[in-house]
Amino acid sequence: MTSETKIGVAPPAAAGEWMRRIGRSAEAVVIPALAILASGILFSLFLLVLGKSPGEFFELLWRGGFGTSFSWQNTLVRSAPLIFTALCVAVPARLGMVIIGGEGAFVLGGFAAAAVAVPFVDWASPWVVMPLMIIAAVASGAIWIGFVGVLRHYRGVNETISSLLMYYIAVSIMNFFVEGALRDPTNPNKPSTKPIGDANMVGNIPGLDVHWGLIVGIVLAVALWLLMNRTKFGFAARITGGNVRAARAQGLPVGRLIVISCAIAGACAGLAGYFEVAAIQGRANASLAAGYGFTGILVAFLAKQNPLAIIPVSIFLGGIAAAGGLIQRRMGMPDATVQLLQGLMFVLLLVSDTLYGRFSFFGGKGGSR
Repeated sequence: MTSETKIGVAPPAAAGEWMRRIGRSAEAVVIPALAILASGILFSLFLLVLGKSPGEFFELLWRGGFGTSFSWQNTLVRSAPLIFTALCVAVPARLGMVIIGGEGAFVLGGFAAAAVAVPFVDWASPWVVMPLMIIAAVASGAIWIGFVGVLRHYRGVNETISSLLMYYIAVSIMNFFVEGALRDPTNPNKPSTKPIGDANMVGNIPGLDVHWGLIVGIVLAVALWLLMNRTKFGFAARITGGNVRAARAQGLPVGRLIVISCAIAGACAGLAGYFEVAAIQGRANASLAAGYGFTGILVAFLAKQNPLAIIPVSIFLGGIAAAGGLIQRRMGMPDATVQLLQGLMFVLLLVSDTLYGRFSFFGGKGGSR
């Protein structure tokens, strides 16, 4: 044992590994931040072409998303479903899968929750109805995305394509019943199910105009981080995502891992649909297909599929979405303007993936990989 080791000085190899870990952590923050900055610059050029002020736009973006107490609460309400739908993307991503059809599980989960509640509204206790709604939403989402995993493992069907196509099927199923057998005859203008009843609605967090879905989403994100980073299941999932052949050679149940991960992902999206019905809409209708599932893809990519990072990123993008109405009123621009900004962020984020490992000061090789 050397004198340096005795007095607690780390050996060079250990110090080098420690520095590489810091570099990788910094890289995971700096590169997405640069992608967001670049998207903001490009979007500013777009505004200048339209004759609009970028400074006014971003000032309204801040005020509408984070500038006041009302803005913050609106942001947090919009953030809640994004946490769930981002988890729907992040969990299968640990196995190398890209699920982009979480919106389908979201819609189907909300519809299932409403459909189960309607027959019990007039006579059953909320202590019976609300658990049934949760079970229906979670089960429908888990089965829907779980089937994507079945197709991937047993039939070799690409999960990105199958999950997207199943989104359209889910919306069609909801529309079939909402416009048909389950349509509320007292609401002729907009096809929807009957109301689930005020007693079966999810209340708000005391002192805030934000429903309890936000807290559930945060707890679920922490739980899934522990599952994927501190358990044998998560370790096996990471091995499978790194190299499927090596996972099979080690005797890991690859098929079971894929299906279970997809089922967990679908359950998250289905639970988001439950809160959208039970805390916001009060019934199932076309408003369920609001795009939360697709925005969740951007959240998951920005967070690098880290369940804990999903929480602040969801709040960030929720604030951007919350500011859309204010921008529309003050600048005379469509509410979809913020969606264009989000689209730019997503494209540049995908492009920025090619930069990882290319900079020596982050511990990379400083060249092409």
